[in-house]
Amino acid sequence: MEIIVNGEKTTIEEMSVLSFLRKIEIDPRRVAVELNLDILPKDRYETTTLKDGDEVEIVYFVGGG
Repeated sequence: MEIIVNGEKTTIEEMSVLSFLRKIEIDPRRVAVELNLDILPKDRYETTTLKDGDEVEIVYFVGGG
């Protein structure tokens, strides 16, 4: 199936948001995920399954001073 991640089409198998983040080696504690224009609460990453045509934006937290 195809999803759009940060503006780019990506082909993946069916999986949860958490599994997808792990697959692309992103620490779920350090990002916010927007799914189809809605912020996805972290406690739903494991139970939310990505579907064909979903649009995902992954926003990284950056510290600084």
